[in-house]
Amino acid sequence: MKVSEKLEMLKKREAKVKEMGGEKRVKKQHDKGKLTARERIELLFDKGTFREIDMLAHHRSTNFGMDKVDVNSDGVITGHGLVNGRPVFAYSQDFTSRGGSLGERHAAKITKIMDLALKAGVPVVGMNDSGGARVEEGIDALKGYGEIFFRNSRASGVIPQISAIMGPCAGGAVYSPAMTDFIFMVKKKSHMFITSPYVIETVTGEKTTFEELGGAMVHNTKSGNAHFACDSDEDAIEQIKILLSYLPANNMEDPPKLPPGDDPKRSCPELDELIPDNPKAPYDMKDAIHAILDNGEFFEPHEYYAENAIVGFGRLNGRVVGVVGNQPLVLAGCLDIDASDKISRFVRTCDAFNIPLLTFVDVPGYLPGLQQEWGGIIRHGAKLLWSYSEATVPKLTVVTRKNYGGSYIAMSSQHLGADMIFAWPTAEIAVMGAQGAVNVVSSYRKQIKEADDPEAMRQEKIKEYEDAFNNPYIAAERGYIEAIIQPSETRARLIDALEILCTKSEALPPKKHGNIPH
Repeated sequence: MKVSEKLEMLKKREAKVKEMGGEKRVKKQHDKGKLTARERIELLFDKGTFREIDMLAHHRSTNFGMDKVDVNSDGVITGHGLVNGRPVFAYSQDFTSRGGSLGERHAAKITKIMDLALKAGVPVVGMNDSGGARVEEGIDALKGYGEIFFRNSRASGVIPQISAIMGPCAGGAVYSPAMTDFIFMVKKKSHMFITSPYVIETVTGEKTTFEELGGAMVHNTKSGNAHFACDSDEDAIEQIKILLSYLPANNMEDPPKLPPGDDPKRSCPELDELIPDNPKAPYDMKDAIHAILDNGEFFEPHEYYAENAIVGFGRLNGRVVGVVGNQPLVLAGCLDIDASDKISRFVRTCDAFNIPLLTFVDVPGYLPGLQQEWGGIIRHGAKLLWSYSEATVPKLTVVTRKNYGGSYIAMSSQHLGADMIFAWPTAEIAVMGAQGAVNVVSSYRKQIKEADDPEAMRQEKIKEYEDAFNNPYIAAERGYIEAIIQPSETRARLIDALEILCTKSEALPPKKHGNIPH
């Protein structure tokens, strides 16, 4: 065979592979409002930078007539390229080719790029759209899932791992995304569940739908399994690009620093009027966050889950920060099981990737109730203590209003290693609120009981306690906060603190790993 013929043969093979599952199946994918695997890859990477790996991969199964079945690229596109000029590895499952089912070779393609990404110190993005394990390949398919899970664990905290669910994701397939750092889902198009609605109805008698069981909003609001709910494939890919812009390539690098696009000395006068005169009145903590961050830009995972807590990314003077906050608009900003899990996971993610932490505090305490206690608020709340204590990145805290009891300790207090804590004059740093204190302090109880007008005496003692203890001054006298500042100067003070702490170096005691509360 001539050289020219060999070259032509390669072109024909590549052209056939790029047809994926064929014209009819591609049309069906488009009719569902979904992009194909190759279209997703093209959108993710900068134009002309994607280099495919294992394009000509082919399964070796002979069971059930599979020896006569071609599955182009074995149902998954893998490779590397640049996303906004930075290197990234990715895989994209092809639902048009045998339903994107995962077999031995399919899994080997994914594990190969995961291995390469780990060696190179480069993020991995996985776009999942698969019918699950390829039944014809039996236990070889299960082995493939196991080898992916193994690498998810090894890569965790070393390189960013991002999953996009863009179609079905069921059974064992859901565990790989669950082991990654962030999960994106597409509304009305993607689903995640361990067992299908049909199996659930057969086993338990419960009737449900794919959307009700495992849709994007279910996992963004109820389970917390997903971090983002996107309107389309295109929207999901654009959001992934934004997320990558806040993350370093690996745990040995700092996140990308941009040229400051906002005045570091800018005052925020609107914050001087943010806190209501009524201590029970709510306000939106996001107003403070947007006012302080560069250009008001805040990128928020878990926006719809445990809304009494806020987590997300922003920048201060061009430096990436991970932002945590209580949200007084929801449950008065109380910490509960879900909020504790949400914050602690985010804190650990930021610490793993060298992202300084900025915490805004307005918390009256842990949420009381039987369901919280029975659900394990003790162990879930302890995760919060653990995560802040474990984190060695710069930790800055701003106390805006309430900061009581155990939640005072939990929300990045000095006692858990916070580097600098600032309080507004409206801060109330105490063991508990005045209403509870008058019920607990024995001398108060006695005076109220013996008074001619118990209710008037109760109000007098509440005011007495508030004046004496519900303020930031005792904490400042003890050195538990670094400064009491005007709200309007918060941005400038935080930037100065972050700049001086950007070279912080702190090491944990040598150990294999800790044992975080379960």
